[in-house]
Amino acid sequence: MTFFALLFAVLIALCSTLLTAGEIPLAERRSGYELMSRETRAMQDDEATGPAAFSLLDGEALWNRKDGPAGVACSSCHASPRSESGASPRSESGASMKGVAARYPMVKKAGVRKIPINLEQQINVCRTERQKTPPFAYESRELLALTAYVARQSRGMPIAIKRDEAAAPFIAAGREAFNRRQGQLNLSCAQCHDDNWGKRLAGSVIPQAHPTGYPIYRLEWQAVGSLQRRLRNCLAGIRAETPPYGAPELVELELFLMYRANGMALETPAVRP
Repeated sequence: MTFFALLFAVLIALCSTLLTAGEIPLAERRSGYELMSRETRAMQDDEATGPAAFSLLDGEALWNRKDGPAGVACSSCHASPRSESGASPRSESGASMKGVAARYPMVKKAGVRKIPINLEQQINVCRTERQKTPPFAYESRELLALTAYVARQSRGMPIAIKRDEAAAPFIAAGREAFNRRQGQLNLSCAQCHDDNWGKRLAGSVIPQAHPTGYPIYRLEWQAVGSLQRRLRNCLAGIRAETPPYGAPELVELELFLMYRANGMALETPAVRP
């Protein structure tokens, strides 16, 4: 047996002996923000000059831009109530979206059945049905910017995913995916993020995988990216099959992760290493 084959076998053996500690109790849940360096936290705290600032500005412009043959903007349908305090229109822009991102992914009717859709997909539904214009491409600058801008309106609010009769089977499917070993490394999401959070992997602290700040600006990417991009990165890292953007199994996993983070505050747009 070669050295590399032996090393691979040892890694697999170590992974197989990891303890299954179960889901993290509510009192022990930690945002990835708490596990970052002081310098990285400072980037997120300084929203005015932070790395996601330009994406938010792009998102606000898209929110107010009339588009498509219908000639309507997002703000045309989701007009913010006029402030009694005399706030400027700019400060009121998007205020009607307060709390919306905290409830997505959400189960909605699609034809004759119900499916979970995430915030990016809902934005594209509005584009095709209301503005009569083509949807934004997944991971495009426009879709990320508009999603970040909408989610920013819920910053500081608690995540509130309902586990009703319609959502329960999709949450269960996402939970199964989170706990399922897969890929050539035979690892599950839970083995890293439930059982070994706070430890280090390749020099980086392992977070608990709470999606409290998406879309995020990730220093590794040098750009804003979606939760699905991060999930696909993880799957590629364990050498598992990587579903395409928007795949039902990715949305189900998103739904479970948000449900798992219920009660935690939204941080969008967060910054991560």
